[in-house]
Amino acid sequence: MRKIKYRKGRKLQPYSLEYTGIHKDKESEMQLFVYDSFEVTEYEDFKVFDLDKLVIPQKTNWLNIHGLNNLALIQAIGGHFDIDNFMLADILNTTRRTKLEESHDSLFFNIKSLLPTEHSDNISVEQISFLMKDGVLISFQEKRSDFFTHIRERIRTHSGIVRSKKADYLLYILLDAIMENFYITIENEEDKVEELINLSKRSTDPIILEKIEKHRDNFNFLKRSIIPLRDSLYDIKSIKDDNVFNIMEADNFSFFARLHQKSLELLEQIDSDMGSLESASNFFFSAQTHKMNEIMKTLTIVSALFIPLTFIVGVYGMNFENMPELKYQNGYYAIVAIMVLISIGMVVYFKKRRWF
Repeated sequence: MRKIKYRKGRKLQPYSLEYTGIHKDKESEMQLFVYDSFEVTEYEDFKVFDLDKLVIPQKTNWLNIHGLNNLALIQAIGGHFDIDNFMLADILNTTRRTKLEESHDSLFFNIKSLLPTEHSDNISVEQISFLMKDGVLISFQEKRSDFFTHIRERIRTHSGIVRSKKADYLLYILLDAIMENFYITIENEEDKVEELINLSKRSTDPIILEKIEKHRDNFNFLKRSIIPLRDSLYDIKSIKDDNVFNIMEADNFSFFARLHQKSLELLEQIDSDMGSLESASNFFFSAQTHKMNEIMKTLTIVSALFIPLTFIVGVYGMNFENMPELKYQNGYYAIVAIMVLISIGMVVYFKKRRWF
């Protein structure tokens, strides 16, 4: 899986068409939905030149491309819909950040879709791009996935209002589905953070700190992914009164305002979770400090017990000629008894003072 940071990748010219993602073994496929309130038609086995007769301007057309390895196919689609080369380059270059480009007759949007990786602390990243133009919404995915399965079913079964709306509403529900993946990823991270907090209360293993830093990196990555999305959604929400941009229905701008609000909620949730991680980190260091203090206290008590004993041994180890105690028959036993009584007395004193 992709490392959880934006890869620098090789520097490409703005118009250079080269797929930079990791799914280079995925076949490029196309799927087309043509629908209105009365009927829906689905196509899968067709060529780009067939789009002239398959796309119906009076209806909503959703062209979905899975796999970006076939540059000839991408260029053919670009030529058919008169897509600028710099947009095609942005679709193929997966190292780019989320961005929005709008003109009077088109809207281009790319976004990072994130999901947790199973049995790992990593995050899986896929770039998805959208182009809305001439009543057609084109989505570009790096690989076949189930992000939009429920939306396809809604179109097929005429559930909700999707069939009565145009391509701009379809773009809204597709973006909403991707943003749901952010919630899933954050909830997965929260579960792991809760486990770390509980683990840090029972253990001072350094691996805990490594995991805390790993999840802090994950949250920072999520934040870096959502901030440009928030800004792009704000731009869409803000162009309602722009007389130049006229491919979206005025009533549908409120839906994108909801997505913008969701992005703000996601950022607030991430900030809260990062605060929990900081608490876990502080608790870990406090536990380590407490453990170290306990060790130092034990060593100090042991050292204190041996100080008077060492003094006594030192005095009677001088071997002077005129030390009267050296001649006592039971002197050895008396000194050992005194040393034992001193040790017991010190232990009792330390106990009364609650030093251990």
